[in-house]
Amino acid sequence: MKKSPIDDLRDLWRYRNLLRMLVIRDLKARYKNSVLGVAWSFLQPLGMMVVLSFAFTQMNRSGGTDKPSVHVLILAGYLAWTYFSAAVVGGAGSVVANGALVKKVYFPRLILPIASVLSNLVNYGLALPMFALVAILSGVPLHATLVLVPVAVLLQTILCTGLALMLSTLNVFYRDTQFILDLSMLALFFVTPIWYDASSIEVTGFALWVRRLNPMASLVNIFQELMYHGRITAVDFWARTALTAVAILVLGYTVFRRFEARLAEEV
Repeated sequence: MKKSPIDDLRDLWRYRNLLRMLVIRDLKARYKNSVLGVAWSFLQPLGMMVVLSFAFTQMNRSGGTDKPSVHVLILAGYLAWTYFSAAVVGGAGSVVANGALVKKVYFPRLILPIASVLSNLVNYGLALPMFALVAILSGVPLHATLVLVPVAVLLQTILCTGLALMLSTLNVFYRDTQFILDLSMLALFFVTPIWYDASSIEVTGFALWVRRLNPMASLVNIFQELMYHGRITAVDFWARTALTAVAILVLGYTVFRRFEARLAEEV
């Protein structure tokens, strides 16, 4: 009998202990044999903040270089990007990486990409206090709009889950998916407004459509508005972003469920 989304949610709740164990396993594996351990969850974004600030502020290659403490703007965007890229890439490889488990034990296969997304969500949560510290030390006020950051994180988690479900399925049948994804993430990084305000540079034609079709462009803009500027993006902007995230989740879930029965024999 075909399962409904409600049935899948019940299964996920029934296997919540397994989900928690997989999240913990991913976090332990990430920092295994690392001297600094979990400290890398904020040291890596700090390092990239310094690099991007130098490249696009000191070398004056960005339209947003005249903003005070632009490194805080960059950090707000880069933290969101790091969560997105790590969750999607990790989620895409989650089923293949756990092939032996998929073949031997029954459990809801949805757990694998979801666990990858959640482990990266935990990592993102560990890095957020570092943003607050950098902002305070840089003289950037912590705005009341920070209370809406969890809503933006929820939208991003929905988006990442949908992409992880879809790409993890494709990766089982077409292993080229992982290589294409790595290249796509690199390209997407450079067309996402991480080191500048999306409103600071006017784009038209093809570049405008690239921005519109890039879901992370909208999310990074929302995070920077909330965390750096202390502004709330227009309601219609939030609505479009939410609709996009939900649509991708529905598509990813549909693709995963369509081919879930074949995963064990193909992996």
